[in-house]
Amino acid sequence: MVLLSLLILGALVKGHLALTASECGSYYRLPAYTDISVYCGTESIKLAIQVCPVIYTGYNESLLILNKIANDPLCRGTLDATANPPVVRFSFPLRQLDACGSIFRTTSAPGTGIFSDFSNIQTVNISGVVRSFDPTIGTVTYNAELSYFYSCAYPLEYLINNTQVDVSSSSIAVIDNNGSFISTLSMQLFKDVNYTTPLVIPAIGVELRTRIYVQVIAANLTSQYHVLLDRCYASISALPTNSTFFNLFVPCSQDQFTTMLENGNSQKARFSFPAFRFVEQQNQTISTYYLHCITRLCETSTCAQFKQCNRRRRREIQTTTIKDGVSDTTLITSGPIKTASETPLATKDQAVSSAQKDSGNGASVGLGIALAVLVIVGTVAALMAVSFYRKLRMLR
Repeated sequence: MVLLSLLILGALVKGHLALTASECGSYYRLPAYTDISVYCGTESIKLAIQVCPVIYTGYNESLLILNKIANDPLCRGTLDATANPPVVRFSFPLRQLDACGSIFRTTSAPGTGIFSDFSNIQTVNISGVVRSFDPTIGTVTYNAELSYFYSCAYPLEYLINNTQVDVSSSSIAVIDNNGSFISTLSMQLFKDVNYTTPLVIPAIGVELRTRIYVQVIAANLTSQYHVLLDRCYASISALPTNSTFFNLFVPCSQDQFTTMLENGNSQKARFSFPAFRFVEQQNQTISTYYLHCITRLCETSTCAQFKQCNRRRRREIQTTTIKDGVSDTTLITSGPIKTASETPLATKDQAVSSAQKDSGNGASVGLGIALAVLVIVGTVAALMAVSFYRKLRMLR
């Protein structure tokens, strides 16, 4: 009976199969939930569906249709017979207009962990289905309908750290089924308002009040999202947990010396601030700290609402200690920003020489004062002696 069913299924799809049952070997079986794998990339979503169970059911790769789009070559699957097991591959971009019929849903929820100060953290979910198309003409069919569902969830809020202060950009590779845009984001420091010359931190640090220009940019990201900085701050530790920090920019408020140049209007955000020192490091020749930005990717149509102060919680600008952990966020190892002391400390030999010089000058001044006092006392004594002598002669 089973052999007869297999012969019937083979006859229904005769001329369409790219692989035979013998070529599938042990992979020629009934479909299972694990037959599909999903890669949620930063630019595209990729699907891989095992083809042998598809052939077993009576179809082939050309009869698997992505989101009911059959007439677009870019949305069709391609057979990869070199894979083990063989698979049908689909790949489509994350752009909403040409994502092969995928459904985009943006949800909001209160922030947690490092994002606990924000009442609205968004996540975009991109989903769809690959279904089989049955070419059977007639009243009945012996082919089961196949449905392969996929879903990728991308958070739209990230903590971005300065990766290295003397290079133009950096990124990390992300491979996970939940998906992340973090690898498209980078932070760069510049020394000019035109953002053309990268800032290179010298070994002795930059001078206080030197204007530092910061840019957070998204590269190779679908055009439907803009970059919006929710908060940027400096901390003494590379990992801001339990570290003294200073807010440069928070929702609806910023430090008086921080200048926001662009935020939420494109795929780059820019601001600047003057180099400063942490009071905690006042006894050190060089003050070292790290820059961090909590960055939101907002849809172009919704960025404006996140700029409204009444929709987000505020945090006072102050220097304090972070209590919340960052174990649930993605951190990029940061390089230090160094600021030089405004009046560099003298060397030990210079200090000793100066102390000896000051001591010698003090002794000379003291000796001069003593001699002047002696001259005055001697003069007074001489005058008194002359007066006494004259009085004695008059008495005689």
